[in-house]
Amino acid sequence: MATDFQNFADGIEAATSIMSVQVLEDGTCGDIRVVAGNKGYIDSIEHPAADYSMKTNKFVPNSLYTDYVPRDLNFEDYCFRSAVGKKCLHSYVKPNQMPIWFNMTFMPLGPSEGNIHYCSYTMEVNFEANTKRMSNVSYDLAADVLETCIKLRGATDFKKAMQEVIVDIRELCKAEHCSILLLDTYEKKYSTLCESVSENTKLTPREESPENFYNIALTWEDLIGSSNCIIAKDDHDMELVKERNPEWYESLKYAHADNIVMFPLKSRDQLLGYIWAINFDAAQAPRIKDTLELTTFILGSEIGNHLLLDRLKVLSSKDMLTGVLNRNEMNNLVDKLSNDEDTKKTVGVIFADLNGLKTVNDEYGHAAGDTLLKDAAKALEEVFPRDCIYRAGGDEFTVIILGLSEDELNNKINELREASNQYERVSFAIGGCVEDDFHNTRLALKIADQRMYADKKLFYENHPEFKKRL
Repeated sequence: MATDFQNFADGIEAATSIMSVQVLEDGTCGDIRVVAGNKGYIDSIEHPAADYSMKTNKFVPNSLYTDYVPRDLNFEDYCFRSAVGKKCLHSYVKPNQMPIWFNMTFMPLGPSEGNIHYCSYTMEVNFEANTKRMSNVSYDLAADVLETCIKLRGATDFKKAMQEVIVDIRELCKAEHCSILLLDTYEKKYSTLCESVSENTKLTPREESPENFYNIALTWEDLIGSSNCIIAKDDHDMELVKERNPEWYESLKYAHADNIVMFPLKSRDQLLGYIWAINFDAAQAPRIKDTLELTTFILGSEIGNHLLLDRLKVLSSKDMLTGVLNRNEMNNLVDKLSNDEDTKKTVGVIFADLNGLKTVNDEYGHAAGDTLLKDAAKALEEVFPRDCIYRAGGDEFTVIILGLSEDELNNKINELREASNQYERVSFAIGGCVEDDFHNTRLALKIADQRMYADKKLFYENHPEFKKRL
């Protein structure tokens, strides 16, 4: 029989192996072995690509497949469904930690020998995604994915659309809980983009500290390993989660999670986060995998674009050094107030210009000057909401607040002077103005600016050691 299998494999030009699948007494999958392989397959083991290493580089017929590569639940599922279920299967996937795509075909082979069944496994490696192969899916699957595309493409409220999508995905999986979690590796934090929970869920999540859960989330990439997802359908599969990630496994069991499916979300090969479903219908695992493989490819792209636009908005509206809003945002607000048809309100404007910034830059260097500007912004934030503070120029900050009285403005100016005393070298020349009609914001700015320069002149008269900036 082994000779026939070897001849069969040798007759295929693409890298091909013959897999044996053991069925245990309870009907679940047992050992999976590589019975034979053609030259292309054996070369992939004994002479792997430079950036990929096998557990052993010597092919031995009838060895466990895990002698060569780490255990992969998805690969086992395909082998089992093909060999035991007598299905011809195809999969086109990108491994999580590899810059390649695998085009894989599984074909049932016979005859079976007791509880041992056979299938062929043929693989082709692509270094770029083949969109035709990715889109070669069934009508039902295509309809599910297309519905997701339409919801996202036609959405004016991205988060609302994502909430609708996650509800659809949970219903597809027939899961108790489904969620998309985003990771910000720069800020070292996570956030939940959207989630859906069934009405009669038995899940009771353990309360984790944000720092601890972020650290747990960082380990999921190793949990998925060289596969493209993790689909643990039952206790047998969950043992792999326990082996690779015992801390998270304990959290899942504490929460009464019986199974889990999880896919990474990527855009331009950058990890953005994960989508998962807990306590899903294990009988629907093949359809769930096929659907989410394509859906997550689209979701990753859409989320990546959304985050990029958010980032661009931040860059266009914030001063990157101090974190307060920039002059562009101030100009936009002034234009809006000048043309607003809303009920009239008072507007309070404060100009706060740093004294002696040029002297600090000249004597101590620009790093010291940057620290001074950051401290100035901190002093302002102790008195005013951040969304009211603008860095209008190099050393000039502006505060614009609606509904402020003259007395309240003067009190705020006094508070700012006290707050600035908490920081070394922070001293403001301050000018303020209140107008009864916010449509006159430009006039208030002009008057506050004049008063600020009068205050600055007084400062330099009292502190001749600072060089006056022209």
